[in-house]
Amino acid sequence: MSDFVSVEHVDVRFGDRAVLEAVTFGLAKSSFVSIIGPSGCGKSTLLNVLAGTVQPSAGAVRSPRAAHMPQKDLLLPWRTVLDNTALGLEVQGVRRAEARARAAELFAPFGLDGFERAWPEQLSGGMRQRAALLRTVVQGRPVLLLDEPFGALDAITRIRMQDWLQRMWQEYRWTILMITHDIREAIHLSDRVIVLGGRPARVRADIEIDLPRPRTSTLHADPHFGRIELSVSAALDQGSPDNLLLPHLP
Repeated sequence: MSDFVSVEHVDVRFGDRAVLEAVTFGLAKSSFVSIIGPSGCGKSTLLNVLAGTVQPSAGAVRSPRAAHMPQKDLLLPWRTVLDNTALGLEVQGVRRAEARARAAELFAPFGLDGFERAWPEQLSGGMRQRAALLRTVVQGRPVLLLDEPFGALDAITRIRMQDWLQRMWQEYRWTILMITHDIREAIHLSDRVIVLGGRPARVRADIEIDLPRPRTSTLHADPHFGRIELSVSAALDQGSPDNLLLPHLP
């Protein structure tokens, strides 16, 4: 079966600076894959390539149209929450009334019911992130690109949002590619974790996460979870050889 999303030998250069080099991986339909790597290694650039806002210098990308959620929620303070979530559709040319109606249908499953007329400043951090994800999802694209969606949240809110996103993904079965700096978050949510390293960035490891779902934080104490965590940490180590493909863990 061919991959739903395919990245093949992608290079990205900005002038004389090489950012990505020979990056290759694929995503199955409805899979949840996380990318992890050192700060500044090119993770966000890779998402921008998949979103179509950065053209690769070499290689090829095959993907359905993707919706991109950046690191910050970027909610506009002068628009209500409903108008913010409908904005992506309006930019695509959907009439305002239809865009608002389509966004409003998702407020209950996204835990925002009753906040349609609220202003962004009235929302908690977690609610702002749910609104930003709703704005991304309502565009109806089959691939979601999430760039550190929970990076700005406190630890307790972040754990709650991870569990919420897992439930939503299991219900809607989006194809998700997510950037994170949190190893446990990557393992907790993902089917696979792709580790980028070096500058220019290359794939150091592509690790299958063969843990049962649904996953809760109690799973973090499982010895197998710990072995996977150690493997991801080892691949992140700058001393690890490039293009390391770690074996399946027993």
